Amino acid sequence: MTSTDGSTARTGTATAPRPERPGRIRRFSRAERLVHGATGWLMLICVVTAACLYLAPLAQLVGRRHLLVTVHEWSGILLPLPFLLGLASPAFRADLRRLNRFAEYDRQWLRAARKRLTRPGARPAGKFNAGQKLYAGWIAGAVLVMLATGLLMWFTGLLPMISRTSAIFVHDVLAWAIGAVLIGHMRKAYRDPEARLGMRTGFVERDWARTWHRHWPVEDPPAARGADSGTAGRER
Repeated sequence: MTSTDGSTARTGTATAPRPERPGRIRRFSRAERLVHGATGWLMLICVVTAACLYLAPLAQLVGRRHLLVTVHEWSGILLPLPFLLGLASPAFRADLRRLNRFAEYDRQWLRAARKRLTRPGARPAGKFNAGQKLYAGWIAGAVLVMLATGLLMWFTGLLPMISRTSAIFVHDVLAWAIGAVLIGHMRKAYRDPEARLGMRTGFVERDWARTWHRHWPVEDPPAARGADSGTAGRER
């Protein structure tokens, strides 16, 4: 699933990896971008089908309720699959460790965010800022709860001590919360074209990384750099 920077000559022998793009550094591997894209599409299908099932005007406009229920159920069940497949990628696992670490500069980022400070340097961050780390942890937990409550709604006798009504209530309330958080996530991404470019191509401007993620080179251990290409650190 991972990508490499190397190429193969016509003789079948591997050549040296191509040099980094001038002025740009690798931020995400192909595997990470595939995981993000697949998860995003599955999440979008879940949200759209849920809206068509829950909101009467959309339900009347679209119709075919049984088909929508089936698509919604299976897209929800498949939602964790890209994450599980992504665990085969060393780069993906390395970024999961980064997302799971909270440093002192992340607390500074949160304090600056509360004060609405937006100037360069006011919000120090590593490869991922504190907001991205909180979002990743929250959405991962929310997906697990949605999956569990969805299964309880589907298989009513799975846990007899939990009523279907309770599962529906939690599922619906959390669905609204996920919708609000996803809108916030997309707004943040829309305001940062370089971050979107990094997810789309895998590369970002070196100056952008130094300005908004200045702790990134410091926090990346040599073993984690270039994990997808099998080469030593290329993030500096």
